[in-house]
Amino acid sequence: MRVGVLTGGGDCPGLNAVIRGVVRKGVQEYGFEFVGFRDGWRGPLEADTVPLDIPAVRGILPRGGTVLGSSRTNPLKVEHGIRRIKENLAKLEVDALIAIGGEDTLGVAARLSDEYGVRCVGVPKTIDNDLSATDYTFGFDTAVNIATEAIDRLHTTAESHMRVLVVEVMGRHAGWIALHSGLAGGANAILIPEQRFDVEKVCAWVESRFKIRYAPIVVVSEGAMPVDGDMVLKDGSLDAFGHVRLSGVGEWLAKEIETRTGQEARTTVLGHVQRGGTPSAFDRWLATRFGLHAIEAVKEGAFGTMVALRGTDIVRVPIHEATARLKTVSPELYAEAGVFFG
Repeated sequence: MRVGVLTGGGDCPGLNAVIRGVVRKGVQEYGFEFVGFRDGWRGPLEADTVPLDIPAVRGILPRGGTVLGSSRTNPLKVEHGIRRIKENLAKLEVDALIAIGGEDTLGVAARLSDEYGVRCVGVPKTIDNDLSATDYTFGFDTAVNIATEAIDRLHTTAESHMRVLVVEVMGRHAGWIALHSGLAGGANAILIPEQRFDVEKVCAWVESRFKIRYAPIVVVSEGAMPVDGDMVLKDGSLDAFGHVRLSGVGEWLAKEIETRTGQEARTTVLGHVQRGGTPSAFDRWLATRFGLHAIEAVKEGAFGTMVALRGTDIVRVPIHEATARLKTVSPELYAEAGVFFG
């Protein structure tokens, strides 16, 4: 069997570990051949490939990013996109495709599998941890560790100058990174997309901290919104999947806090640093296991499925189930953190 592999969407720590796991087991145990597609769905659209064998995956386990490259190409929006993919797969003699990605990449894989007969297996990847069919996605743990370390460092500079520091983290429409890093980093307020925030209440929390000579840290997810306003955006441009570019709420919130309280406030936007660098031990472990189980699913003909973590077990779920809805922070879970606010 000849198997194609692609990585789509935003880059993520652990992608290379998946590729390595797929190729090592596929070659050593099953005798499969592999071809890597460059830059997500652009690869099969344009038949742009790289050799993918055991020598090609040596030494990539601790590397961040993806050796295959990535993009937000959406073949469903490209003229004759599906036909081109099917023709190129046939021309390259690719029998099955492993798609490693988040909601958008796997959404395309689900359509290809369910509607067009392309034999696909999905692997869940996103630092946002917002895929409902899996307990965790690889990349999330690394992003949380990076954000937590940044918050730890910001505490000392905030205390030195007695100023408010607002830390904006990624997550799009799910607050998992903000909640986990905020709790781990000892933030005095955590604002997430699932719960609109009251600016006056945030300011009250800030002022209560200054009363005890403690400089507050406010962690805000990029998709968080105030109760009396809309989502704060840098611009209204959309990507190929129709998503707006998030970011800007941290700067907006810092200005509001400074205006309303008179306390000096500064913003740190962690941005893409959360996605970069070497993956954590947990993400290497999870990504490797995903890769091993993904190629096993190919071997067993379990197409149209995605590998997922349930407890400590790797299971298979329909790809369309994995992309049907976002996994978001529940009100009950968010309420647990409230004891530390203010």
